[in-house]
Amino acid sequence: MNDLSKIPVTVITGFLGSGKTTLIRHLMSNAGGRKLAVLVNEFGTVGVDGDILKSCAIPDCPAENIVELANGCICCTVADDFIPTIEALMELPTRPDHILIETSGLALPKPLLKAFDWPAIRSKITVDGVIALADAEAVAAGRFAADEHAVDEQRRADESLDHETPLSEVFEDQISCADIVLMSKADLAGDAGLDKARGVIQAESPRSVPILPMSEGVIDVNVVLGLNAAAEDDLDARPSHHDGHDDHEHDDFETIVVPMPEVDDVEALVTAIEGMAREQHILRVKGYVAVTGKPMRLLVQAVGARVRHQFDRPWGDTPRQGHLVVIAEHDHIDTAAIRTALGA
Repeated sequence: MNDLSKIPVTVITGFLGSGKTTLIRHLMSNAGGRKLAVLVNEFGTVGVDGDILKSCAIPDCPAENIVELANGCICCTVADDFIPTIEALMELPTRPDHILIETSGLALPKPLLKAFDWPAIRSKITVDGVIALADAEAVAAGRFAADEHAVDEQRRADESLDHETPLSEVFEDQISCADIVLMSKADLAGDAGLDKARGVIQAESPRSVPILPMSEGVIDVNVVLGLNAAAEDDLDARPSHHDGHDDHEHDDFETIVVPMPEVDDVEALVTAIEGMAREQHILRVKGYVAVTGKPMRLLVQAVGARVRHQFDRPWGDTPRQGHLVVIAEHDHIDTAAIRTALGA
C-alpha cells in the first residue's frame, strides 16, 4: 500500500474550551464531498462533545462514523483504545476519505503522533496535519504567556517557585506540534487582541506556521484539510516538554461530574457558574441541564467565568436528568463546594 492510498488524519488539539468541537461541526457541514469519520477523546467519564457532534450528523458523516473515547487520554491508552478504534473506523462499510481526531483539552499531541508508527496502522493512515486552536482572547490576556521579568522577581522572592504551570506546558506543547494555529474567538479578542495573541503564539512556536483568526469555528476547509504534512515522520521538528519521557501524567487535573436537578432560572445558574469559576479557579464546565417548563435540554459550555448556553434539542423519551462536567487543576477541586455552588 503506497502513500496515496493512506487515509489522511487531522489531529485537532487545543486548550479547554478553545472551540475544537465547534470547528469540527463546521468541517462536517462543509467537507466538500469528503466522507468523514470523527474520533472524540474526552477527559472525564461523561462525554459531552461526542454527543454534540452526533446530534449534527449528516450523510457525509453519519452518527456511526462518530466515535467517542471517554475517561482516558488516547495518547496514554494507545494499544487498548486508540489503535482498535482507528482500525474500526477504517473498516466501516464506506471507507472514510478523512478522519478527524478531537483530542481532549489536556492531551499532548506529540505522543499521539508517535502512535501512528504502530505496525497495525502505519501503512494505512497518515497524519495530514495537526491543527492547534488557541483562545485568542485568553492568550491576549496573558494567561499562558509568562512575563519573564515578573517571573524573575517571583523567583527572587521565592526560590522554590516554578514559573512553569501545567497549563502553560500543555499550551506550549500543542503550539509546538501544530502545522496551523487557529486563533479562535477572534471576534471577542478584537484587532489589538489578535495582534498580541499572534505575538505570543509566534514566540512559542519553534517554526514558522500559519496563524489564522477564526470565529464560531468558521474557516475555509481547504485551508485546514489536505496539508499532506505526514506529521508522524516529522517529529523532530515538533519539540515537547516531555521529550525523552515514555509517558506523561494528567494528575495535575481532576474532573468531576455533578448531577443537576431541574432549574427554574437559567440566568441564576449562569451567575452561579461564573462565581464558582472565579472563586474556585474552575477551568471548564460543560454539560446539559433540564429547565422547568422547557421541553428542550439546555447545553452549557463555560471557559473560566465565560459562560455560553443554548437549548439544543428536545429531551424526548430520555430522562430529564442533567449533569455538568467540571474540570480544574487538582488542588482546586472541592467537590462539596462545587455541588453547593451549583445547587446540586
